[in-house]
Amino acid sequence: MPSNAGTTRLVIVESPAKAKTISGYLGPGYVVEASFGHVRDLPRNAADVPAKYKGEAWARLGVDVDNGFQALYVVSADRKQQISKLVKLAKEVDEIFLATDEDREGEAIAWHLVETLKPKVPVKRMVFHEITKPAIQAAVANPREIDRDLVDAQEARRILDRLYGYEVSPVLWKKVMPKLSAGRVQSVATRIVVERERQRMAFRTAEYWDILASLAVANAGEGPRAFNATLIALNGDRIATGKDFEPTTGKVKPGAGVVHLDESGARGLAARLEGRPFTVTRVEEKPYRRRPYAPFITSTLQQEAARKLRLSSQQTMRTAQRLYENGYITYMRTDSVNLSETAISAARRQIVELYGERSVPPEPRRYTGKVKNAQEAHEAIRPAGDNFRTPGEVAKELSAEEFKLYELIWRRTIASQMTDAVGSSVSVRIRAVSAAQEEADFGATGKTITDPGFLRAYVESSDDENAEAEDAERRLPTLVKDQPLTADELAAQGHHTQPPSRYTEASLVKALEELGIGRPSTYASIMQTIQDRGYVTKRGQAMIPTFLAFAVIGLMERHYPRLIDYDFTASMENELDEIAGGDHAAVDFLTAFYFGSANGAGDQDIARSGGLKKLVTENLSDIDARSVNSIPLFTDEDGREVVVRVGRYGPYLQRELPGGEQPTPAAAGEGEEGGAQGDRAPIPEGLAPDELTPEKVHELFLGGSGERKLGDDPATGEPIVLKSGRFGPYVSSGERKSSLLRSQTPDSLTLEEALRLLSLPRLVGVAPDGVEVFANNGRYGPYVKRGEEFRSLESEDQMFTVGLDEALALLAAPKARGRRAAAPPLREMGVDPATEKPLVIKDGRFGPYVTDGEFNASLRRGQTPEALSLEEASEMLAEKRAKGPAPRKKAAAKKAPAKKATAAKKTAAATKSTAAKKTTTAKATAAKKATPRKAPAE
Repeated sequence: MPSNAGTTRLVIVESPAKAKTISGYLGPGYVVEASFGHVRDLPRNAADVPAKYKGEAWARLGVDVDNGFQALYVVSADRKQQISKLVKLAKEVDEIFLATDEDREGEAIAWHLVETLKPKVPVKRMVFHEITKPAIQAAVANPREIDRDLVDAQEARRILDRLYGYEVSPVLWKKVMPKLSAGRVQSVATRIVVERERQRMAFRTAEYWDILASLAVANAGEGPRAFNATLIALNGDRIATGKDFEPTTGKVKPGAGVVHLDESGARGLAARLEGRPFTVTRVEEKPYRRRPYAPFITSTLQQEAARKLRLSSQQTMRTAQRLYENGYITYMRTDSVNLSETAISAARRQIVELYGERSVPPEPRRYTGKVKNAQEAHEAIRPAGDNFRTPGEVAKELSAEEFKLYELIWRRTIASQMTDAVGSSVSVRIRAVSAAQEEADFGATGKTITDPGFLRAYVESSDDENAEAEDAERRLPTLVKDQPLTADELAAQGHHTQPPSRYTEASLVKALEELGIGRPSTYASIMQTIQDRGYVTKRGQAMIPTFLAFAVIGLMERHYPRLIDYDFTASMENELDEIAGGDHAAVDFLTAFYFGSANGAGDQDIARSGGLKKLVTENLSDIDARSVNSIPLFTDEDGREVVVRVGRYGPYLQRELPGGEQPTPAAAGEGEEGGAQGDRAPIPEGLAPDELTPEKVHELFLGGSGERKLGDDPATGEPIVLKSGRFGPYVSSGERKSSLLRSQTPDSLTLEEALRLLSLPRLVGVAPDGVEVFANNGRYGPYVKRGEEFRSLESEDQMFTVGLDEALALLAAPKARGRRAAAPPLREMGVDPATEKPLVIKDGRFGPYVTDGEFNASLRRGQTPEALSLEEASEMLAEKRAKGPAPRKKAAAKKAPAKKATAAKKTAAATKSTAAKKTTTAKATAAKKATPRKAPAE
C-alpha cells in the first residue's frame, strides 16, 4: 500500500519476526521496527530505582501508594539501545503507527512507547488480528487512538500484582524459606494443585467386583453375533461401582442401597449362573447427535495441544506465536469463540471442496463463549486469510511442531462449521435367574454413527486417557425383548477405586478458566512460574506439588485465606474488566485493596480487614513458623504423630520421640532446623506426597535415624542392625551385609534369621579336588558354586540345608540349555499416553514391575498389579526415563607391569587430582543451580 507522496511513516510492532512479515505488505515510505516487547516496567530491584527516588519509602515497591498509586517506570537495560534507535527514527518520520497486539498488554506497550519516545509527530494506533496483506492494509487505512481505559486496566493489574507479590512474599521469606514468592494467580494455581494432592493423600482404595458375560445370539443375521454385558443389578438392587464408595474411607456411602460384591461373591454367583438361560428384558434405542466443538480459544488450544501433541503450555504458545507472526494463524491470545463472516465463508467453501455439499449445514454456525469474564474482542484462533491454506499446502514451509499445531487449528476451525455427527444409541437390559432363584440383571450399550459429520475432520481428546473417543462405535446385534441369549463365558472381574487424577497443564488451565482466574495471555507463564518457583514438579504430564507448596499454601490458608480464595481472585478480574470498560476508577480499586478504604471499590472483606498492608504487617507475629512448616501425615501404630517438616535443606520426616517427648523447638530463629533432632528420616527426591504411605514411611525411618537394632552377634559381639538401602531392606554387622530374602519382611525379622542371613555365603564343604563349594543368594536367586561353576537351587531354604553330596550332584549335572520361556505378563494395561508404547505388568525377582519394553519401574509399597492405573504407570515410567539409563560399570583396569609402576602411580595421582577438580566444579554448579532465583515475587 503506497504512502502519501512525501510522507514517511514509522510502524512499531513488538517482535522482529512480525516486523519482517509486515514490512513485506507495506510499500515505500514505511519503516517497520520492533520494540522487542515491553519497553518500560516497574523496577525489578533496588539497583533499577533511579537515584532521585532511592530515598523514598515507597521506592522498594515502585509504586507511590500515598500519591494515587503513581507507578515508577524505568526503561529495561536490554531495551535502551533499541529505544535510542526508535527515538532517532521518530525524529525522521512524519507519522507514527503503533501496531502492537490488540489486547490490554499491547495497548499498554503502545502507551509506554508514546511516553518514552515523546514524539513530536502525529501518533496513531493500528490494530489487526491476523498478519495478512489485506488485514495490514485495512489497519493502516483505519487507525484509532490509544484506548486509555485498556491502558488503565493493564496498569492496575500490574500494580495489583506488584503490591500482592512484594507485600506477601516477605512473609514467606520469614516464615517458610528465603527467596520464595507469592502471586495473585500463581498462589491460587498452586493451591488448586495442592488440594488435589491432599485428596489423593486422603484417598483410600476400595475393591469391588462384578461379572462380565460374553453373550451370543443364535441367529444374528447381519451384524455382530456376540457382545459383552456387565452385571448391573442383583434381585433389583444395583451392583456397587466406583462412585458408590467414600473416597476417604474406601467404604460404601451410607444410604447407597447397593450390593457390594467381593471376589468370592462374584465368583460364586458366576458359577450359579453357569448354564442358565439369559433373556433380553428391555431394548431402548435413541437417536444420537453431537454438535461440533467451538473454534479454539487460548485455553482450549493449550489443552488440546497437550493432549494430542504432548506440548506444554509454553511450547504451545511459542509455536503459536511463530505461526501468527509469519501470517499462518490469527492472534493466539483470545477468549472469544467468534469467527468473522469472512472466516465462516472461507471454512464453508473449503468444507464443500474437501467433504462435499452434504457436510455443510444450511446456516453458518455461531458460538457463544462460556468463559467467565471473557473480555478480549478478537476472533477465535483460526487459519489466517480469506482462503484457508490446507496443512498440505504449508507443510514444506513449517517445522514439524509448527505443522502439527497448524493442522490442529485448521481441523478444529473447519469442523466447527460442519454438520452434526448423527447415529443411534442402544441400551439393552438382560436377565438370568440362578439355580438359587437370584435375579441377575446385565446391561450393555451400543452406539452406531450413521453420518460422522464434523467427526470426519476433528475428534476432541479427553483428559481421561481411558475415555472413549467421540467417533468410537460399539455395535450390538439386533436385539428384541424376550429374545433368548447364550452365555459363552461368565467371568468375575475385580476393580479398585482410583484417586482423583493429578492435574496436567491442560486440565489446570481449564480449571483456572472455569473459575474465571487469569487471562489468555497469562496461562502459559503461570504454568511455568509455579514450576520455576519450586512449587510444582512434573512427572510425565502430571503436575505434582512439592512439600514446599504445602507449607506456603498452608500459611496462606490459615492467615490470608481471602488472598487465595477462588471467588475473590475472580472478582478482581471482574474489577479489572470494569476498569477496562471505563466503568470504574483504577485508583479506587487499588485503594480499597491496599488500604482497606470501604468507600472505594474492591473486595469488602479485604477492605474491612484494613487492606493488604495492614493484613501482612499486623498479623505477622501470629504466624508460627514451626507449625506452618509441619505437614501432618498420620499417627502411627505406636501413637506417634508423623509429620513432614519443610527445612531449608529440603523436606524430611519427623515423628515423636519414644515416650511422647517432642523435639526441642528451634532456637536459632523462626524456620530453623536447630534443636533436638528427634526421630527423623530424609525424603528421597522425586517422591510424591501421596506416596508417603504408612508402609513407605516405615521403610524410610528404617533406613534413616529409625534403623532397628536386632541384637548382638554372640560370636563377635558386634551389633546386628536392620537397615533400608537402595535395593531394599538388609541386615548389617561390622563389614558383613546381607539382603533379606523374598520370603522375609522387615517387621517380622528376628535376630536368629538375621544371623542366618549373615552366614551367607555358606561353606557347604570341600570337593575331592580341594575346591570349596559355597551356597549363596544372588541376583537370579539361590545357587551353589564351585570355582566358576554355578547351579540354581530350588528354594531359598536349600542355601542353609544343602549338603556337599547334593551340591556336587547339582554341579555335575549339565546346565539347562536355552532360556526358560518368559512368563506371561500379570496384566496388560494398554498404551502409554506419553510414548504410545504398550504397557504391561510383569513379575520379577524383586516383585511386580511395569514396563514399556525399554524402561522398567517397580511397583511401590501399597501398589498392586490389579489397582495400578494407566496414569500412575505412565508417571512411574516417565520418572525412570527422566533419570536416564543406569550407568554401566566400567571394567576393572588391568594392572600395569611392575617396571611401569612409578608411571602408573603418577597417572593415578593426576587422574585423582582431575577428578577432585571436577567434583568441586560439579558441586559448585549444583549449588548454583539450587540457589533460588532473585526474580521479583509477583
